Amino acid sequence: MYKNVIVKTPGKSYVNGLTTSDLGTPDYERLLEQHAAYVEALKACGVEVTQLPESEEYPDSTFVEDAAVVTPEFAIITNPGAESRNGEKEEIEAVLKKFYSKFHYITSPGTLDGGDVLQVDKHFYVGISERTNREGAQQFKNIVETEGYTATIVELQEFFHLKTGIAYLGNHTIAAAGEFLNHPDFSDYEKVEIPDADEYSANCIKVNDYVIIPKGFDDTKRKLAERGLETIELEMSEFQKHDGGLSCLSLRF
Repeated sequence: MYKNVIVKTPGKSYVNGLTTSDLGTPDYERLLEQHAAYVEALKACGVEVTQLPESEEYPDSTFVEDAAVVTPEFAIITNPGAESRNGEKEEIEAVLKKFYSKFHYITSPGTLDGGDVLQVDKHFYVGISERTNREGAQQFKNIVETEGYTATIVELQEFFHLKTGIAYLGNHTIAAAGEFLNHPDFSDYEKVEIPDADEYSANCIKVNDYVIIPKGFDDTKRKLAERGLETIELEMSEFQKHDGGLSCLSLRF
């Protein structure tokens, strides 16, 4: 059960942030409305939310997931792969010191984005992507293994981040899309299969008794309901324009 969540209000500079999509320029007012709804949804899941103020110097810093990986016992401060985002880790570390006394660090030349890390109980999957290199993934693997966890390094072929296309739903079940539908590293899991047309909904988050999903994906909602999972739907259009999904916007622990 998660008790705490850290989020960060997006600044006006968000509209000029990094993106690989061609979905248009985000509407800032609508973005703030969607972020506020996200925070309220988290509170409905029974967690305490720490909300950080906007940082105009870091347009992408609302995606707090990338700057750290958190476990019940320790936190890992990452080394984000985009140079313009590297300074975000300092604020996240300062905030996490209120909750953690034990820290590990990914160091150069290793790079790692938290969006490339999926935790399943005591095991981690670490994706090698445009933002996470092999050195960073190996450093992460070495760190968690010293802490009694295990890790598998996964080379991505299609997705921007590992968690763009996969989510853990508990009970040995994953939501999977694209390259993860038949990926050998995930062959032993029960799967909620997400078709290509609904790929964006694979980035969902299970927070205690609920699964938060992006709005507009009725087939995904139905498949989750068939497995007894209660969902909360959120409009995510303005975050999707900048490659952002539900997991990106929070650190949950």
